[in-house]
Amino acid sequence: MSLPHVLLKKGRDGPVRGRNPWIFSQAIQRIEPPAIEAGTMVEVLDHSGDPLGIGHYHPATTIAVRMLGFGRQTDPGAIVPARLAEAIELRRRIVPSDTTCMRLVNGDGDGLSGLVVDQYGDVLVMQLLTAGMERLRDALVPMLLEAVRPRSIIERSAGSVRREEGLEDRSGLLAGEPIAEVVATENGFKLAVVPGRGQKTGYFLDQRDNRRRFGGLARGVRVLDACCYSGGFTIAALAGGAAKVTGVDTSAPALAWARRNLELNGLPSERVEFICQDAGRYLADCAERFELIVLDPPPLARSRKDAARAQRLYVEMNSLAMRALAPGGLLMTFSCSQHFRGEDFFTALRVAQVKAGCNLRMLARLGAGPDHPVMLGHVEGEYLTGALLGHLP
Repeated sequence: MSLPHVLLKKGRDGPVRGRNPWIFSQAIQRIEPPAIEAGTMVEVLDHSGDPLGIGHYHPATTIAVRMLGFGRQTDPGAIVPARLAEAIELRRRIVPSDTTCMRLVNGDGDGLSGLVVDQYGDVLVMQLLTAGMERLRDALVPMLLEAVRPRSIIERSAGSVRREEGLEDRSGLLAGEPIAEVVATENGFKLAVVPGRGQKTGYFLDQRDNRRRFGGLARGVRVLDACCYSGGFTIAALAGGAAKVTGVDTSAPALAWARRNLELNGLPSERVEFICQDAGRYLADCAERFELIVLDPPPLARSRKDAARAQRLYVEMNSLAMRALAPGGLLMTFSCSQHFRGEDFFTALRVAQVKAGCNLRMLARLGAGPDHPVMLGHVEGEYLTGALLGHLP
């Protein structure tokens, strides 16, 4: 297969040689031929013409090339099927047998930039986020049908990346039968999911390992699940023997969903109180103290321009959560904002500690589970940053 060429400027090949899959438009010297449609597969060359790999090209986006493979590729047409097979095999190795919902394909982290596939039992939800993957829709569906044998494949392709790529949102059934609800398992617990609806593709799959850890800390204590959504951390805490759990969320439908998940698992509803309220407002007004708190708000920085505002909000919410800790209590706190992650988040926690007037210890740094892999050379792929903090009286 003969591919168009993207030649990089001299000295601009360092990131791609370091296996960063994003090539920005400023790094490109020229395109051969000069007019290429969005989503076309191209071969990337350094300034002297040596091959660096292949990827999908877009002429009008800041991220001009999203790499699929590095080095000389003898058969470019085989790379997507091979990457897909590798991603599925990895999940078979790393996801425990008590779990039937997982991130099956994690975009750049699986060498398939722009493709996300989540599995809920025997149902798949696919997101095509880039022009390159949009062109592969008709090929990807039969690949997934053959590899996974799902009952249904549902598309939920939406968001800012698609808009930047010039694509309209698209959702609907791609294969199989319509699905109103599927009951999957996570860490041995049952979860009711409406695939392709709600947050993300139906559930926050990236927090599975953190929920397992959280449940192990809950025995006999008072727990606050702030921004509880459908009750994942609440279920883990109750199953772990929590004395009482308070779940707070602004969404009444999400709280109804959380109650449904409690019923599915036969967990004692008398030890749970759900409150429909903004978590920040609840923390500001709450006089109760908790031995264990999880704070997992929605993204507060959806673009770079939101970073300063996000910092203020993360400081404020975390300082309130720190004040709500009982002496010796534990706080598990997260940022799921790609544009406010890593050391930025930990700096906000340090400022929050000063504002709260308390003394905290870092017990663990937390992130997404292993079914959300990130390329070692692609720090931009990290988005979920978390910490387990311990109060020192």
